[in-house]
Amino acid sequence: MQRTLAKVVMTLICLTTESTMAAEPTHCDLQYAHVGEHRLLLDLYVPPKSSTPAPLVVWIHGGAWRAGSKDSVPVERWLQQGFAIASVEYRLSPIAKFPAQIHDIKAAIRWLRGNAETHAIDSEGFIIAGSSAGGHLAALVGVSNGVQELEGNLGEFTSTSSNVQAIVSFFGASNLESILSQSTTHGLSVRVPALELLLGGQPDQKQQLAKLASPVAHVDATDPPLWLIHGDADPQMPIEQSHELYQRYKELELHADFEIVKGGKHGGDGFFTVAQLDRVGQELKRALNRQEVTGARDK
Repeated sequence: MQRTLAKVVMTLICLTTESTMAAEPTHCDLQYAHVGEHRLLLDLYVPPKSSTPAPLVVWIHGGAWRAGSKDSVPVERWLQQGFAIASVEYRLSPIAKFPAQIHDIKAAIRWLRGNAETHAIDSEGFIIAGSSAGGHLAALVGVSNGVQELEGNLGEFTSTSSNVQAIVSFFGASNLESILSQSTTHGLSVRVPALELLLGGQPDQKQQLAKLASPVAHVDATDPPLWLIHGDADPQMPIEQSHELYQRYKELELHADFEIVKGGKHGGDGFFTVAQLDRVGQELKRALNRQEVTGARDK
């Protein structure tokens, strides 16, 4: 009986931790661009060899725009579903103000697309995903294709598209003009100094910049499918931020999936589970396949 119970416990531990088990990057510290002496790097995780190029998840870490590391990749489970993953380093707000972060990420996408054949990546199957501040940046990259103020001119592939074919935002911001009015006291203690660093002032002082940094301001009928995952008890990032982006997508009759994690806070239990990542991964594959059939991936 004790041996059977121990076996059940070990099975449960494996199931609950499988999605967060660390995988080693296939290629570490690949330089995709540089700004002066500052090298911009990414880590590339490649799934087991297959007969076709792999769709790519471009992962953007969180950290209130001022901290965090490309070493944190909680979606490694998607490797087992045949996705490649590029975890991108970008300039943090103490180093460079917005829109430097978006310029960096778009340069990384162009570099990855320009080197897609070398790494057996599907150049028209790019998914941008991130959590917290990374979710905000991922959403902004995904809906701002062609917005010149956000494209930047970093890297060697400046004429290559920075477009993506799907967006996944885990508890990310979508409207920097409304975020403070929606925040809890604890949320304000985090967001006020973080926005000061990111924008060089508060949103009401930097209105044009705050609007430029808000995904809801850029959504149009050409934008890719969107997945939102947010906890309804998040004390740091108001769930209203995901509601706003979801509503904007629905107004334009675009595909959007919004999963509310009941009792979910800012990450932790309920996020990045095996079941959740498997479900979203399968939905992403179906979305990419639909775009391939209709030709939407070429747009």
